[in-house]
Amino acid sequence: MAFFLIKEKPFTKKWFLSYSFIIIGSFILASAFVLFITPYKIVPGGVYGISIVLHYILGTPVGLMALCFDIPLTVIGIKILGPRFGFKTVLGFSLTAVFTDTLTWIWGFEPLVKGDPLLSSIFGGLLCGLGLGLIFKSKATSGGSDIVALIIAKYTKMPIGQLMIMVDSVIVLFGLFVFQDWKIPLYSWIVIFITGKVIDGVLEGINYEKSLFIISDKHEEIRDKIINNLNRGGTILEGHGMFNMADRKIIFTVVSRRELIILEEYIQQIDPKAFLTVINASEILGEGFKSLKEKVAD
Repeated sequence: MAFFLIKEKPFTKKWFLSYSFIIIGSFILASAFVLFITPYKIVPGGVYGISIVLHYILGTPVGLMALCFDIPLTVIGIKILGPRFGFKTVLGFSLTAVFTDTLTWIWGFEPLVKGDPLLSSIFGGLLCGLGLGLIFKSKATSGGSDIVALIIAKYTKMPIGQLMIMVDSVIVLFGLFVFQDWKIPLYSWIVIFITGKVIDGVLEGINYEKSLFIISDKHEEIRDKIINNLNRGGTILEGHGMFNMADRKIIFTVVSRRELIILEEYIQQIDPKAFLTVINASEILGEGFKSLKEKVAD
């Protein structure tokens, strides 16, 4: 994940919030490594995955080794990709490294939950996702393997998301090769999966809204129900049936889960043959919901 440099006016509310996200996110991310991931030799991809493997081979500090990878990768990334990686990115991976080794020095190498690598994988993934989500929310990037994926994408034109999965999977398999234990990649992929889901939740928010496409001959009655009873808006689209090419009205609207149940019951009563498509809405921006301005200001 990469962001082009965005100028921010220093010492504003947005500026303080942004850097608070980096500091808190870096600490949470470091806590995930120290308390849940590193003690069980879990390899969650990225430079920290490599650093954890090297820690068990050479005894090197995890944070310091990750920093040794992040710095040259960022320099290479700037030369090849341009100025995508600003001070926030450097601050983010530097703080994560410092917090990781400091917490290790304070806490040691014992896991928070002894004898339960599966539970540690789950909570390690949750904390990694939360920490990275906060860092990404500040318009920074985690550096590391993300930069490798971006460089490969530039020359191969492959999707960045797929390349990130491939890079992380190679690092996970490197852990399998070193530790010779099939449990390692299985636990590692659990961490990677949960991390991705939590990052999405932090960046997009947790929504309970549903997007609806409704095709019905009773579109006027349904429209009135949505506007007057549910106090929702929507859009009426013009469409044509595929078989007979008859003109059809298509209602597009967004409602909550509770409102969806009410609306479905109403439509069933007035037009049992109506066609509905219900889609989970990961993020809703606009009138009646969170505004785009608020989203950008976060």
